[in-house]
Amino acid sequence: MKLLISIVQDNDVNLLMDDLVEKEFSVTKLATTGGFLKEGNTTLLMGVEENRVQDCLDIIEANCKKRKTTTSIINSNLQGPMFQSFPVEIEVGGATVFILDVDKFIKL
Repeated sequence: MKLLISIVQDNDVNLLMDDLVEKEFSVTKLATTGGFLKEGNTTLLMGVEENRVQDCLDIIEANCKKRKTTTSIINSNLQGPMFQSFPVEIEVGGATVFILDVDKFIKL
């Protein structure tokens, strides 16, 4: 058995979870916050049998597409009380997935 820890954007999580549950994957949803954009994201924990890991990854990939967005970055290098912000185009979305071995799985 493997533990999949998948970090996805909040915009993608509802359809992703619907797809995973429909395909009989058990999912635990955690609300988390990203460090760079300080935006909300969701971390999903899934215990997956080894022979179903690729199926799970395929579902994640199908539901979590990368896209471009514009955000403002604040330049705090200016002297004095003024801050300057400027727009930057960045890529968001997709998913970050960690796959870990599970020594033991107990469901009480």
